[in-house]
Amino acid sequence: MHPNIRQEQPADYNAVYDLHHAAFKQEDEARLVDALRKNTTAFIPELSLVASINNTVVGHILFTKINIISSDGKVFESLALAPVGVSPSFQKTGIGGQLINAGIAKAKALGFTSVIVLGHEHYYPKFGFVPAEKWGIKAPFEIPPEVFMGLELVENGLENISGTVQYPKEFEAV
Repeated sequence: MHPNIRQEQPADYNAVYDLHHAAFKQEDEARLVDALRKNTTAFIPELSLVASINNTVVGHILFTKINIISSDGKVFESLALAPVGVSPSFQKTGIGGQLINAGIAKAKALGFTSVIVLGHEHYYPKFGFVPAEKWGIKAPFEIPPEVFMGLELVENGLENISGTVQYPKEFEAV
């Protein structure tokens, strides 16, 4: 399946909300996307991508700015991949993977050097993600280390970076 992948537009907002609500069977992720769009520090319009088929939005991915705070207070910028959702009737067709690959390519093109994801330990490694503990990067909450992963978008993009991820405040509502 080959959807059209493009930057999300304001006209897509309702469809994206409905898509995440259906994909996750709850409103948390849908409300998170709405809230993050309003955070001018974290939101990057070019990294909010939709997949459409016949002009119908069937997938969405969002990357937002996060910080990694080292033990001595240094701040390093990275990206969070969250959420990625696909309409239930189009799940397991490869659209999620196409969105992830398109988002990673766009993030590289924009000059970002790394991405952090909290996700399925057997899915995200297909895209190059490895446990973030490799670099001494920790989640700000207790989770199994194998589901908290990082990806270097450029060679050594996380070299000499360690600490705790600081998500935008909007994530606290999820």
